[in-house]
Amino acid sequence: MFNRYIGIDYSGAETPTSSLKGLRVYLADDDSPPREVFPPPGLKRYWTRKGIAEWLSAELVKGDPVLVGIDHCFSFPVKYFQEYNIPLDWGLFLDDFHHHWPTDGENMCVEFIRDGRYGIGSARQGKSTWFRLTDRWTASAKSMFLFDVQGSVAKSTFAGLPWLRFLRQQKIPRLHFWPFDGWDIPAGHSVIAEVYPSLWTRRFPIEKRDNDQHAAYAVAAWMRRADANGSLQKYFKPPLDKDELSLVVIEGWILGID
Repeated sequence: MFNRYIGIDYSGAETPTSSLKGLRVYLADDDSPPREVFPPPGLKRYWTRKGIAEWLSAELVKGDPVLVGIDHCFSFPVKYFQEYNIPLDWGLFLDDFHHHWPTDGENMCVEFIRDGRYGIGSARQGKSTWFRLTDRWTASAKSMFLFDVQGSVAKSTFAGLPWLRFLRQQKIPRLHFWPFDGWDIPAGHSVIAEVYPSLWTRRFPIEKRDNDQHAAYAVAAWMRRADANGSLQKYFKPPLDKDELSLVVIEGWILGID
């Protein structure tokens, strides 16, 4: 289905232009296994969130179908939509979130909005007991509203959502945000999907990579292998009933959960 596979291990630390060791990118293609992609030469040793978004935008316009897996939640539980009367539309959710949590702003970080110094995040809070259906289908996924614990996905989610909005606004031809743009992937389209590296990190030897590097590597390696052996397509259509499918196109789904 794809020619290239990009795995991204995400970090919500510091600001959008901070060079973060926890941001890692691995790229594989149908002829070669994953290799690490480093930021362009310059002052930054490691990737920034803004840098990754801009790099991805440039990669996705090249035309060949690419599968991108990013390690943070792409949406919130339907309970959140109901609590704040947000229409059941992913694009409107991203706009509403960005209005209250502008974490892509210059010199902005998640903690500044949590503390009430900037933004109006207090008007859009969630409870750590709220889970999406896809979270409940995993053994260890944490709520995106559970901050300040080991393994939390909250900060990376709150920092990453505005950059999904950024990519969506680029109007990149033949780009499919799965599953929000539909369960079926049109031929020749690139896909951006939510992933959970812990599903796959133990399936591949860690070798000399650190944990962040290995998480991004495992995402790219699994996607490449699943596409090569023909199993990937079934993961784009999880075994859900009609009501669950209508829920998940709002809440999102973790690629690889079966």
